[in-house]
Amino acid sequence: MTTIAVDDPNRGGVTPGGTDDTSVTACFSRQPILDRDGMLCGFELKLHCVEAAPADEDPASTQGGQPAHAASNLTGADSEAQPVQPTFTQTVVAALLQPGMRSALNGHPGYLDVSREMLFDEALELVPAERFMFELQPDIEVDDALIARIIVLHARRYRFVLDAVLVPNDTFARLLPYVEGVKIDFPRISRALLPKLSTVLKSAGKLLIALGIDAQADFETAHNLGFDKFQGYFFARAQPSNSRRMSAPRHALLNLLQLLAGDPTVAQLEAELKLNPVLVMHLMKLANSSGLAVGHKVTTLREAINATGTNRIARWTQLLLYADGRKVALEDDPLLQLAATRARFMELAVLRLPEAGRDEADAAFLTGVFSFVEAVFGGSLENTLNVLTLSKPIQAAIVRREGALGLLLSAVDALERGAWTEIETVCAQLTPLTVSDVAELGLIAAAWAGVADRSAEARGLERIEDNPEDNPED
Repeated sequence: MTTIAVDDPNRGGVTPGGTDDTSVTACFSRQPILDRDGMLCGFELKLHCVEAAPADEDPASTQGGQPAHAASNLTGADSEAQPVQPTFTQTVVAALLQPGMRSALNGHPGYLDVSREMLFDEALELVPAERFMFELQPDIEVDDALIARIIVLHARRYRFVLDAVLVPNDTFARLLPYVEGVKIDFPRISRALLPKLSTVLKSAGKLLIALGIDAQADFETAHNLGFDKFQGYFFARAQPSNSRRMSAPRHALLNLLQLLAGDPTVAQLEAELKLNPVLVMHLMKLANSSGLAVGHKVTTLREAINATGTNRIARWTQLLLYADGRKVALEDDPLLQLAATRARFMELAVLRLPEAGRDEADAAFLTGVFSFVEAVFGGSLENTLNVLTLSKPIQAAIVRREGALGLLLSAVDALERGAWTEIETVCAQLTPLTVSDVAELGLIAAAWAGVADRSAEARGLERIEDNPEDNPED
């Protein structure tokens, strides 16, 4: 997120008719894109601009340590001269170049809608070509000048995707030779058209991306048609037959969580962990790799427990409930990343509210991390939450969106969908939290989740792999 002065009458989220020196904040949410194996392979970035506070009220609005007027270097203005007002594209580019954005993408490409005006702004060429895909909307005005500009950008290694395609119209036909992929609006396209269209596009060598995949049945249909990538939250929904339910040693993790909820002694934890050799192995790895055991190598389970601490063990265990059974990097596991991002967002956001402290932050983290338990266990959400012995306020927040925790959960859910109007409505009940705050915290949480299994700051998230004996199919 970045805040600078811009002049663009068509910018989203800003009331039309503002003055030329109106300052806006460029906010982003991200939506996961998965490959055919169900692993993360990119994020769509949803841009939203809101009017920012006057400079004298917020002179140091930042993200990742960058100043509020971070785009000033894009204008080429002398720092001692009157600053040149940046364009809308420069606003967006400045936000994309913030360190926090790169961390939030975690090595995956970002997909970004670009307008005709943005394409003709030279500032767009400051965006690293290898890190972003430019999406062309179906209603973009196509003429010889636009085609020429796309050819120039293409020669500079920028890649394009046709977005939200419903019918192969004239715009589609003229732009198709210059794009790497085509995004199909899966919920709205004619199902009778899908087989022929997918066959033609595959034969033309185009990547097929299914947009709006929020149900397992749609994912399977698109997968069978040969689609390459899938954007949506189908992986985070409860399914009648969920492959995750038996993949990881979740019963062992649940038993450990129940024990941790009762303030166990080291001896009790040691006894429970000894029943699960895989957990012991990874706890020992965690204790020796996270810098917790200063001065000597941890060699016993009791030392590992003492070095790690019950709080870190609990968080490590909570997040591992979502780990895919396959031996994949946790940073590429979409459900674990979504749960970790939501949990971290909740923890950070609650501390922006009046009189919130460590206890509230812990409760917020739990609310976020367990808001996806249906995707793992299926069955009754209430029964699963009872098994986890969560407090009544946490259960009420997850099931009925009650209280401050429920409102924060609604805010992060809306952020995941890019539902900015919903975020504004929720923030009105969460003073002083703002839409800009929600977007900023979302990126910070995403960056944390992406490196959590590799960082000593992760508070205990560590990679875990299944015991081969537990998965004879591997």
